[in-house]
Amino acid sequence: MPPSADSAAVTRLRSPEEIRARCREILDQADAGALAHFHLRRERLDGVADYVLATIEERYPDRDIPFHSRWRHFQVGGIDRWEQLSRKQVGENLARARIDLAVTSVLLDAGAGDQWRYLEGDSGDLYSRSEGLAVASFHMFAAGAFSSHADTPLQADAEGLAALTPEALEEAFQVRGDNPLVGAAGRTALLQSLGRALPEYPELFGENPARVGNLYDYLATRAIDNRLPAAEIFAAVLRGLAPIWPGRVQLGGENLGDVWHHGAIRRNDPSNGLVPFHKLSQWLTYSLVEPLEEAGLRVIELDTLTGLPEYRNGGLFVDLGVLELQHPEQANRSHDAGSELVVEWRALTLALLDELAALIRGRLNMDAERLPLIRILEGGTWAAGRKAASERRPGGGPPIVVSSDGTVF
Repeated sequence: MPPSADSAAVTRLRSPEEIRARCREILDQADAGALAHFHLRRERLDGVADYVLATIEERYPDRDIPFHSRWRHFQVGGIDRWEQLSRKQVGENLARARIDLAVTSVLLDAGAGDQWRYLEGDSGDLYSRSEGLAVASFHMFAAGAFSSHADTPLQADAEGLAALTPEALEEAFQVRGDNPLVGAAGRTALLQSLGRALPEYPELFGENPARVGNLYDYLATRAIDNRLPAAEIFAAVLRGLAPIWPGRVQLGGENLGDVWHHGAIRRNDPSNGLVPFHKLSQWLTYSLVEPLEEAGLRVIELDTLTGLPEYRNGGLFVDLGVLELQHPEQANRSHDAGSELVVEWRALTLALLDELAALIRGRLNMDAERLPLIRILEGGTWAAGRKAASERRPGGGPPIVVSSDGTVF
């Protein structure tokens, strides 16, 4: 039986090629001066390339740039926390534990807000934003908070995740009246939803117990000669995590997740007006590369995936003048993640990251195999976006504020 129009549209909207194509259409509209919210100053893109290259030179002068992934945040302060913890695990179970940690930590990585801080007991260091969230979630995982079995604390299984409470998360993240964390309840609900979803996909997450880290076993079966296309990881993540997102856009009963409306996209099918990003799922895919490769799989075709349309990469283009708000007063208020302004900003960011990557590779005389997008993001655009923000605003917040309930990425 041929797929229905709805299911065919869902499949397309989960394709990296479709993500790129629709974001490129919005960039084309910007080139034509036809967008409602942003002006494109393409002549300033070379200046952004210069700024990112200077950031790469400062951070990685030997050009030995690691992958952009959650693992960089676990090493903040020069401490390799995972190396210390992993001595308790061996072999394939090491890969499963790393996947357990990566998935739960990434799901807790929505914007923390400007006020929240985390004091690490072991080091005595104080962290905020993504680094603070990573360190807090790392210690929560290490304490066995996501496992239902006291004898195997370093895992995230269905029962343990479903039993998580907002109070437990707030205690682990040191949330108090004077240390508020944006969206603590939403973060908890997301992990609870993950716990309920795991048993629905035994082919992905196994049984007795259903566990996030069992995704390793499924992906190993998708490799040919130990070579695993990045798109296979992405597809598994999208499929397994589809039920956990709060209800937003749906097609044929499927929750689409990080997919939003924009009037510039025209199709003669149920996907009309929709722009997919799947930012979190791609960030998570990037964060699974290292555990899989350490376990003996070689992840290939990384540049199939796209750049990440979040406020550091997007802020880089706004702060350096490539993107200008048509109505500057819009920078003075918070915007819903589903607003056309935010969707437009994210789409332009994703499409411009591809153009910026080409410029940077040309300057460094490197091709996409030697310098894939996952390294440019790390080297790179994310750090440059944070630097540009800190130079322009106290606290280094984004140039455009997006309201979050802890589940918007």
